[in-house]
Amino acid sequence: MTHSPLPVILDGDPGLDDAVAWLLALASPENLTVLGVTTVHGNVALPLTTRNAGVTLALAGEAGQKVPVYAGADRPLVRPPLSAAAVHGDTGLPAKHLPEPGRDPEAEHAALFIIRTVRERPGEVTLIPTGPLTNVALALRLAPDIAPLLREIVWMGGSTAQGNRTPAAEFNALADPHAAQIVFEAGVPLKMVGLNVTMQCIATPERVAALRALGNQAGAVCAELLTFYAAVYQRRYGLSGGALHDPLAVAAALRPDLLTWHPMNVQVETEEGLNLGRTVCDLYGVTAQPANAQVAVGVRDDEFFELLLERIGRLP
Repeated sequence: MTHSPLPVILDGDPGLDDAVAWLLALASPENLTVLGVTTVHGNVALPLTTRNAGVTLALAGEAGQKVPVYAGADRPLVRPPLSAAAVHGDTGLPAKHLPEPGRDPEAEHAALFIIRTVRERPGEVTLIPTGPLTNVALALRLAPDIAPLLREIVWMGGSTAQGNRTPAAEFNALADPHAAQIVFEAGVPLKMVGLNVTMQCIATPERVAALRALGNQAGAVCAELLTFYAAVYQRRYGLSGGALHDPLAVAAALRPDLLTWHPMNVQVETEEGLNLGRTVCDLYGVTAQPANAQVAVGVRDDEFFELLLERIGRLP
């Protein structure tokens, strides 16, 4: 049986693993039709994430030429903005010889683009956010009517267990916990791809070498970005490479069968304190609250990387 490509909007804060994730999406036209990319504050400031979106589209060659970019929220709904420049470098894309963006961002705000597109294609659009959920929350608050019109949201964020920015909180959840809670409360079909699975997907030296050996610019840039990333992960976690957080979320939209999913009730801690930004996942149903998300709890790591390698190899 053949299926039509899934219409998707990529929302994120590129950021080096966002860039790798978006290249995976753009290299998969038989599975995904990228309607647009929307940028948000997060790993670096909004002007940089927006520029990096254009750079990523240019890296994808013809696959990225006609994809529009929409800049969105430059700060969280309530709290001051965070930055992950210590992990992603001052620009967010620490690589040499990057192409210039091929087109300017559109004038329309990211949240308004999401609203318009979902209304135009009811029941069809999947959002794949790989950063703070500010744009998505704004869209749902400005236009609550789109909640039942969305096909699905597949978010890289949160964790069933440990955090990374704090002991309790994963960065994307902590960067705008109020937005994350709005999204989890919206009643939209939602998949959460959190640290508990993404930290199983490591860009080891062998995997980085395989990307470099593809012989194309996209593979070389991915290898360079992941080499920078590896140094941070070696210092912080004692791992041999960086975790492929955001690419796994795109893979979850491409091939949900690569992951094991459990329905859970998930709440996001919005009170200041040690647990701010924690995604409180009811793994065992102890609250008797209905599930509001499908949460990834396992992944076939080798198959995921084989998919990533094959798709990046398609690009120029």
